This record gives sequence, structure tokens and C-alpha cells, in this order.
Amino acid sequence: MPYRIHHIPVCPFSQRVEILLALKGLSDTIEFSVVDITKPRDPRLLELSRGTTALPVMEVPGKTPLKESRVILRFVEQTFGERPVARQDPHEHALENLIVQREGPLGMAGYSYVMNQDPDRRGEYRDGMLAEYRALGDILVNYAPGDVFFFDEFGWVETVFTPFFMRFWFLEYYEGFDLPETEAFARVKKWRDACLAHPAAQQVSYDQIVKLYYDYAKGAGNGALVEGRTRSSFVFDPHWRHRPMPPADKYGVSATDEELGLI
Repeated sequence: MPYRIHHIPVCPFSQRVEILLALKGLSDTIEFSVVDITKPRDPRLLELSRGTTALPVMEVPGKTPLKESRVILRFVEQTFGERPVARQDPHEHALENLIVQREGPLGMAGYSYVMNQDPDRRGEYRDGMLAEYRALGDILVNYAPGDVFFFDEFGWVETVFTPFFMRFWFLEYYEGFDLPETEAFARVKKWRDACLAHPAAQQVSYDQIVKLYYDYAKGAGNGALVEGRTRSSFVFDPHWRHRPMPPADKYGVSATDEELGLI
């Protein structure tokens, strides 16, 4: 049995593992199996995940399956390849952890923002998102040894955060959100932009994120259906490349299956 990770389409948590393997030069080491979240979970998959629908979950030959993104990431880091990506010096690794502990609040802020359906609360969610980026920027300014990345190159910290930066393309498209061109956000913006451009992190594209996450922008996550629709934006067929870009006005427009190219 091979090492295998089961994950949802464009899953940020499994992309972390893909980035890590790319940095190690081991992209073909683990098999990735995409789960159709628009259909009931396969009983075998539920057995692997101990009855929960949370993904990703990793099959480990001869051992107990693993779940939780950073647990899997750490296992892969310690199991595969001779080149470590996480810092080995205890103090440097502590600095990595100092900023990595901000990834949960950042992700929550971004997904809550895109799923908001009340136009009167847009400012509130924007402020919350900016507060998270400001916190990251403060850590970068005060603790990061590097000038662009956290250290001198794209590493463990960037592996953790870059998939979220890519998912937040849905905020750019559906909310018109971007970081202000001010000194307060200069360091974190430089870091984010360098992460997005790094060759090891090109597993997904802007159009792919925007098209697949349309239902999130309408308040329906994890394969749930938007009212009046019969197909999720996460369906495998038609392929996302063959669909038109969704309407950017998430508050004033609710596109049909036909308008989204889903049937």
C-alpha cells in the first residue's frame, strides 16, 4: 500500500504537503486522492477518518492513518528526504512557531469573510482581515531574520501560510480585498507576494480558486448547495477550466447552474 492523502479539491491543507514535497524534490513520493465532497463519503474513507468528514486524512502503510493538517505535515517532514525544511536550530524553530501559531486565526478570518452574506458587515470582516495581516506583519518586522521570506529562503513558515494566501484570491475577486499600499503593511505584503510567486507553490491557479469557491462566496461550504441550485461549484464535471468566471457581485447576484457552466 502506498502513502496516500485523501483530500477535497483545492484543499489548502493538503497543498501544504505538496509544497513541502516539492521543496524536498520528492513530489511523486505520496499519492493524492481527491474526494468528491458533493457525494456521500465512501464508507472506507469514513473508517480511515474514524467517522468524521474532516479532510485530509493520510494512509500510512502498516500504521494508523493520520489526520490534522499540521500533524500530517510534520510527519512528512520527518519521514521523507534528507533535506529538512523546518529549521533545526531550537531557537530558529521557536521563531517559526511564533508566527505559525497565527495561521488558525488568519484562516478563520478569511473564510468567515468570504462566506459573509450581509453587505452591512463587509467593513467588519475587512477590518478583521487587516488585523490578522497586521499581526503577521508585526511578527515579521520584529522577529523574522529574512528580508523577504521569514528566513533567507522559502521554508516551513511559507509552506504553512502560502495555501491560505492563494485561497484568499477569493477575497480579491468577491470582496475587492487587498492589502493597503501603506508602510504598515509593506513587509507582510512583500512576503505574501513572494510566497504566491514561488515555483514550489504553483499547484493551484487564481481562476481555479475563484470558480470552485463560488459557493463559499454564497455562504455554502464543503459541497453544500446554494438555494435554487442543483449542482455544487465543487463538482468534478464539467472541469473548472471549461467554466466561465462567476459573477463577482456575490451580494446582488446568485448565478444559476447554467450561468456557472455546471450543466
